[in-house]
Amino acid sequence: MSSKIHAFSLCASLILVMGLWPAGVWAERADRDKPLNIEADNLRHDELKKTSVFTGRVVATKGSIVMRGNRLEVRQDADGHQFAVLSASEGERAFFRQKREGFNEFMEGEAQTIEYDGRADQVLLRVRAELRRLRGTVVSDEILGQTISYNNLSEVFIVDGKATGGKTEALAPINPDGGRVRAVLSPRPASGDKK
Repeated sequence: MSSKIHAFSLCASLILVMGLWPAGVWAERADRDKPLNIEADNLRHDELKKTSVFTGRVVATKGSIVMRGNRLEVRQDADGHQFAVLSASEGERAFFRQKREGFNEFMEGEAQTIEYDGRADQVLLRVRAELRRLRGTVVSDEILGQTISYNNLSEVFIVDGKATGGKTEALAPINPDGGRVRAVLSPRPASGDKK
Protein backbone atom coordinates (compact mmCIF):
# COMPACT_ATOMS: atom_id res chain seq x y z
CA MET A 1 0.00 0.00 0.00
CA SER A 2 2.88 2.35 0.81
CA SER A 3 4.32 2.02 -2.72
CA LYS A 4 0.91 2.90 -4.21
CA ILE A 5 0.74 6.02 -2.06
CA HIS A 6 4.32 6.94 -3.02
CA ALA A 7 3.58 6.39 -6.73
CA PHE A 8 0.41 8.49 -6.45
CA SER A 9 2.21 11.34 -4.69
CA LEU A 10 5.01 11.26 -7.30
CA CYS A 11 2.48 11.43 -10.15
CA ALA A 12 0.54 14.18 -8.37
CA SER A 13 3.76 16.14 -7.87
CA LEU A 14 4.65 15.86 -11.57
CA ILE A 15 1.18 16.95 -12.65
CA LEU A 16 1.36 19.92 -10.28
CA VAL A 17 4.82 20.91 -11.51
CA MET A 18 3.86 20.55 -15.17
CA GLY A 19 0.66 22.52 -14.62
CA LEU A 20 2.38 25.40 -12.85
CA TRP A 21 5.52 25.63 -14.99
CA PRO A 22 4.80 28.21 -17.70
CA ALA A 23 4.56 27.07 -21.31
CA GLY A 24 7.49 27.88 -23.59
CA VAL A 25 9.95 27.60 -20.75
CA TRP A 26 13.08 26.43 -22.41
CA ALA A 27 15.15 27.28 -25.39
CA GLU A 28 16.15 29.81 -27.96
CA ARG A 29 14.96 27.88 -30.99
CA ALA A 30 17.66 29.45 -33.18
CA ASP A 31 20.31 27.58 -31.13
CA ARG A 32 19.64 24.42 -33.13
CA ASP A 33 21.15 25.97 -36.27
CA LYS A 34 24.25 27.49 -34.65
CA PRO A 35 27.71 25.89 -34.82
CA LEU A 36 28.98 23.99 -31.78
CA ASN A 37 32.21 25.57 -30.46
CA ILE A 38 34.28 23.50 -28.01
CA GLU A 39 37.40 24.11 -25.93
CA ALA A 40 39.13 21.33 -23.99
CA ASP A 41 42.54 20.01 -22.93
CA ASN A 42 42.41 17.05 -25.35
CA LEU A 43 40.54 15.87 -28.45
CA ARG A 44 40.20 12.47 -30.10
CA HIS A 45 38.32 12.62 -33.44
CA ASP A 46 37.18 9.60 -35.48
CA GLU A 47 36.24 10.72 -39.00
CA LEU A 48 34.73 7.36 -40.01
CA LYS A 49 32.36 7.28 -37.04
CA LYS A 50 31.83 11.07 -37.09
CA THR A 51 32.58 11.28 -33.36
CA SER A 52 34.77 13.59 -31.32
CA VAL A 53 35.70 13.08 -27.66
CA PHE A 54 36.90 16.15 -25.76
CA THR A 55 38.43 15.73 -22.29
CA GLY A 56 39.69 18.04 -19.57
CA ARG A 57 38.01 21.33 -18.60
CA VAL A 58 35.51 21.17 -21.47
CA VAL A 59 33.56 24.31 -22.37
CA ALA A 60 31.08 24.07 -25.26
CA THR A 61 28.85 26.81 -26.70
CA LYS A 62 26.11 26.65 -29.33
CA GLY A 63 24.23 29.94 -29.70
CA SER A 64 22.98 30.75 -26.20
CA ILE A 65 23.81 27.24 -24.95
CA VAL A 66 26.78 26.88 -22.59
CA MET A 67 27.95 23.47 -21.34
CA ARG A 68 30.83 22.73 -18.95
CA GLY A 69 32.20 19.41 -17.76
CA ASN A 70 35.17 17.06 -17.84
CA ARG A 71 34.32 14.93 -20.90
CA LEU A 72 32.19 15.64 -23.97
CA GLU A 73 31.43 13.11 -26.67
CA VAL A 74 29.86 14.58 -29.81
CA ARG A 75 28.58 12.79 -32.87
CA GLN A 76 26.83 14.09 -35.94
CA ASP A 77 24.34 12.22 -38.13
CA ALA A 78 24.15 12.36 -41.92
CA ASP A 79 21.62 15.23 -41.73
CA GLY A 80 23.99 17.36 -39.63
CA HIS A 81 22.18 16.97 -36.29
CA GLN A 82 24.51 16.93 -33.31
CA PHE A 83 24.27 14.65 -30.28
CA ALA A 84 26.38 15.33 -27.21
CA VAL A 85 26.99 13.54 -23.90
CA LEU A 86 28.67 15.71 -21.26
CA SER A 87 30.09 14.11 -18.10
CA ALA A 88 31.47 15.58 -14.91
CA SER A 89 34.55 14.60 -12.95
CA GLU A 90 33.94 12.15 -10.10
CA GLY A 91 31.99 13.81 -7.29
CA GLU A 92 31.05 16.84 -9.40
CA ARG A 93 28.22 17.75 -11.75
CA ALA A 94 28.28 18.96 -15.36
CA PHE A 95 26.58 22.28 -16.18
CA PHE A 96 24.11 23.34 -18.91
CA ARG A 97 22.64 26.82 -19.55
CA GLN A 98 20.37 28.17 -22.29
CA LYS A 99 18.45 31.41 -22.88
CA ARG A 100 14.68 31.20 -22.90
CA GLU A 101 13.03 32.22 -26.18
CA GLY A 102 11.77 35.84 -26.12
CA PHE A 103 12.48 36.48 -22.43
CA ASN A 104 15.30 37.78 -20.24
CA GLU A 105 15.35 34.35 -18.61
CA PHE A 106 17.74 31.42 -18.62
CA MET A 107 17.31 27.74 -17.88
CA GLU A 108 20.31 26.10 -16.28
CA GLY A 109 20.89 22.63 -14.99
CA GLU A 110 23.45 20.43 -13.37
CA ALA A 111 23.83 16.64 -13.27
CA GLN A 112 26.46 13.93 -13.34
CA THR A 113 25.70 13.43 -17.06
CA ILE A 114 23.91 15.76 -19.48
CA GLU A 115 22.74 14.52 -22.89
CA TYR A 116 21.82 16.92 -25.70
CA ASP A 117 19.89 15.62 -28.72
CA GLY A 118 19.94 18.20 -31.51
CA ARG A 119 17.49 16.29 -33.74
CA ALA A 120 14.80 15.93 -31.04
CA ASP A 121 15.77 19.26 -29.42
CA GLN A 122 15.89 17.50 -26.07
CA VAL A 123 18.08 17.74 -22.96
CA LEU A 124 18.40 14.92 -20.43
CA LEU A 125 20.04 15.51 -17.04
CA ARG A 126 20.97 12.22 -15.34
CA VAL A 127 22.01 11.50 -11.74
CA ARG A 128 21.66 14.17 -9.05
CA ALA A 129 19.85 16.46 -11.49
CA GLU A 130 18.85 20.04 -10.77
CA LEU A 131 17.07 22.47 -13.11
CA ARG A 132 16.68 26.20 -12.39
CA ARG A 133 14.95 29.05 -14.19
CA LEU A 134 16.58 32.45 -13.70
CA ARG A 135 14.78 35.71 -14.33
CA GLY A 136 17.76 37.94 -15.02
CA THR A 137 20.16 36.72 -12.33
CA VAL A 138 17.53 35.69 -9.74
CA VAL A 139 16.55 32.02 -9.34
CA SER A 140 12.81 31.88 -9.92
CA ASP A 141 12.03 28.15 -10.07
CA GLU A 142 14.04 25.08 -9.10
CA ILE A 143 13.43 21.34 -9.55
CA LEU A 144 15.48 18.48 -8.08
CA GLY A 145 15.39 14.78 -9.01
CA GLN A 146 17.59 11.95 -10.15
CA THR A 147 16.63 12.41 -13.82
CA ILE A 148 15.14 15.42 -15.59
CA SER A 149 14.19 15.28 -19.27
CA TYR A 150 13.02 18.27 -21.31
CA ASN A 151 11.81 18.31 -24.90
CA ASN A 152 11.92 21.83 -26.35
CA LEU A 153 9.66 20.99 -29.31
CA SER A 154 6.78 19.67 -27.22
CA GLU A 155 7.64 21.84 -24.18
CA VAL A 156 7.17 18.81 -21.92
CA PHE A 157 9.51 17.79 -19.16
CA ILE A 158 9.58 14.73 -16.92
CA VAL A 159 11.25 14.46 -13.51
CA ASP A 160 12.04 11.15 -11.80
CA GLY A 161 13.09 11.19 -8.16
CA LYS A 162 14.16 7.56 -7.90
CA ALA A 163 17.79 6.47 -8.16
CA THR A 164 18.46 3.55 -10.50
CA GLY A 165 21.33 2.12 -8.48
CA GLY A 166 24.29 3.30 -10.53
CA LYS A 167 27.71 3.72 -8.90
CA THR A 168 27.72 7.52 -9.22
CA GLU A 169 24.34 7.75 -7.49
CA ALA A 170 25.99 6.66 -4.25
CA LEU A 171 27.46 10.15 -3.99
CA ALA A 172 25.85 12.59 -1.58
CA PRO A 173 22.32 13.05 -2.90
CA ILE A 174 21.33 16.42 -4.31
CA ASN A 175 17.82 15.79 -3.03
CA PRO A 176 17.73 15.28 0.77
CA ASP A 177 14.36 13.50 0.55
CA GLY A 178 15.85 10.55 -1.36
CA GLY A 179 13.49 9.26 -4.05
CA ARG A 180 11.18 12.27 -4.11
CA VAL A 181 10.94 15.07 -6.65
CA ARG A 182 11.25 18.53 -5.12
CA ALA A 183 10.14 21.76 -6.76
CA VAL A 184 10.05 25.43 -5.81
CA LEU A 185 7.87 27.43 -8.21
CA SER A 186 7.51 31.21 -8.06
CA PRO A 187 4.37 33.00 -9.24
CA ARG A 188 4.42 34.04 -12.89
CA PRO A 189 5.07 37.72 -13.57
CA ALA A 190 2.25 39.73 -15.13
CA SER A 191 1.99 39.18 -18.90
CA GLY A 192 3.54 42.60 -19.61
CA ASP A 193 6.74 41.60 -17.75
CA LYS A 194 8.13 39.36 -20.51
CA LYS A 195 11.46 41.11 -20.88
